[in-house]
Amino acid sequence: MKTAESFFKWAFDTRGKTVMALNNGEDITKEKMFLSFCSHDPAFISHGPAGLNASIKGIGFMPKYEYLEETLEAYLKHIDTFDPEDKTYSKRGLELLVKWMYGPEARERIDFTKVGSLEMAKQHSYINYKANPEATLLFYQPPMISYELRGKMEIIDENDSGKREIYQQFINAQHDVYHHPNKSIWLTRPAYVFHIEEVYDNSATRDGFGAKMVYPY
Repeated sequence: MKTAESFFKWAFDTRGKTVMALNNGEDITKEKMFLSFCSHDPAFISHGPAGLNASIKGIGFMPKYEYLEETLEAYLKHIDTFDPEDKTYSKRGLELLVKWMYGPEARERIDFTKVGSLEMAKQHSYINYKANPEATLLFYQPPMISYELRGKMEIIDENDSGKREIYQQFINAQHDVYHHPNKSIWLTRPAYVFHIEEVYDNSATRDGFGAKMVYPY
């Protein structure tokens, strides 16, 4: 049985290489950019009061808990400089993502036991996960790469505080550190923290087709 290392190298490194390439001003073809999003936008599978459901959502890895506060602090300092007329905001945000998340020196800071996401609609997924936290995340990159994560979905919203609250702030900040920020709506966007329990290789390869991988590896 092979380890789940190949999934994390694909998911994390693909995203990281794209961020670092953009930061370095490299030209990235539309085709390569679209393919890179396959490691970022899995289908979230849920089952509950809203019925069996699948929804495409962006995900991101996060620092280990002991590094969350200092990383969030760096993000917030940057976000508070936002000026619609400032054309350097996104570039400076990329520099922060490289420094704190995706650069080679940051890899030991990353928590590979969970991924985070944001809920924008509060509809089927949100309703289901509120009642039943069991979840599957399905990744697919044409023509044959596919991975499946199984685990539990934790929802963190405006009713949470203390240790849990930092995740909602962090996931919102990690989104807004590059995109047009709007801190006034953060409390309206619940955070998902998906705790990984199992990893499967669903790729159309000799070692895939639903093969369970050793995790943690």
